[in-house]
Amino acid sequence: MKYVRLIFIVFLFASCVNESEDLTANEIVDKAIENAGGERYKSAEIDFVFRKRKYSSKREGGRFQLERIMTDSSGNKIHDVLDNEGLERYVNDSAVQLADTLKTQISNSVNSVHYFVHLPFGLNAPAANKKLIGKDSIDGREYYEVKVTFSQNGGGTDHEDEYLYWIDTQTYKVDYLAYNFETNDGGIRFRKAYNPRIIKGIRFVDYQNYKYDDLSTPLSQLDSLYEARELELLSLIETENVEVDSNS
Repeated sequence: MKYVRLIFIVFLFASCVNESEDLTANEIVDKAIENAGGERYKSAEIDFVFRKRKYSSKREGGRFQLERIMTDSSGNKIHDVLDNEGLERYVNDSAVQLADTLKTQISNSVNSVHYFVHLPFGLNAPAANKKLIGKDSIDGREYYEVKVTFSQNGGGTDHEDEYLYWIDTQTYKVDYLAYNFETNDGGIRFRKAYNPRIIKGIRFVDYQNYKYDDLSTPLSQLDSLYEARELELLSLIETENVEVDSNS
């Protein structure tokens, strides 16, 4: 009887291990999103301040509205509104016409800030392509390494950029991320999350933002370079005055 019981325990343990090892990239990301806020993202109104500019977002049934409010050097109030139809800019509450190239630049800027603040929610965007490339350890913790690229259709003008997310194999928290980009002569960034806090059921973090000058470096090597202290701390990405209205 003891022998049978031992076999059962070993089988149960092996089943749990295999279940963990067999997770797909989509399943890992789903767990990360659920851990960070889940369904709350889909109806929440989120307000925050980043680098003295006010941002707000609204989502409802597939509709979204991302806003940014700032003041220019002349004291004018600039209000950018990005939604499913595109971008509108208001200067002192009056709509202004923009060239298409400037619209694209502003849209990318507004969307980028919201994207990082709302992570990992954006990883399930329709244009996002996810691939599990393996596991690795950082500071003694084990992480799934999930690579994310974006399709040209729906992926925006920066769809060629690559992203890598380190997702804790136990907690499914996104503790590190890296990406490369081609605008402004290109670059590589590695971010470490810190100052986690839960506001109305949604997890927010700040980031230590590192750079590495060798643009040919695969993103998967940046965690080792970080541990070897070979990355340069470029800035702190701090989100302030976060407020959430769950609307539920």
